[in-house]
Amino acid sequence: MMIRILSVLPAVIGIICTLLLIVSLYGPTLEASRTNIPLVPCTDDTTGCPVGMTSEDLSSPTAFMLLDIELTIKWNQSDSSWIGVITSPPPSGCEPDSNGLTTCTADDFDFIAGGGNEESGSLVFDLKPGDYRFTTASTDTSGVGGKQLVTITPEISLNPVAEVLLALVAILLFAGSGEMFVHERIMGVWKRFKEA
Repeated sequence: MMIRILSVLPAVIGIICTLLLIVSLYGPTLEASRTNIPLVPCTDDTTGCPVGMTSEDLSSPTAFMLLDIELTIKWNQSDSSWIGVITSPPPSGCEPDSNGLTTCTADDFDFIAGGGNEESGSLVFDLKPGDYRFTTASTDTSGVGGKQLVTITPEISLNPVAEVLLALVAILLFAGSGEMFVHERIMGVWKRFKEA
């Protein structure tokens, strides 16, 4: 009787694992954050427009390797500006000053998302463990300052490998729970078989 009662515990944990798996497969989209960022002025696009950059890193810890995190970034002045993501630290000589401005142009950076050729006004950034910086610049001399609205929408799910492991754990827990629940009955049948 005690074994049957204890069989509830792995079943409950199996249910929790199954619910986590279902939520992950659904891929919930979190609430979007909106912020106004300055438009980097550009007075001469023949030599390349200067790039603005965040002064602090966006750090993604190693534990995030278990997750798939997609950031959809949209900005409302795609006709005169772009946004990009680079790994940190930035290239030598391209560190931002106290105003967030660099002396570099788009050609000086290796973008992992977005960048100087991004004209659609949106990008999708697959966030992996590491350190990143956001960059922005005007595309021509029409970018003479002001601000623009940027919207960041995160979507989070488990890494496919983690989803498979979670499914296996749930199956094993349900199997173990079922075996514990019918253990006494199986042992009774086995005992009668041996005595026959």
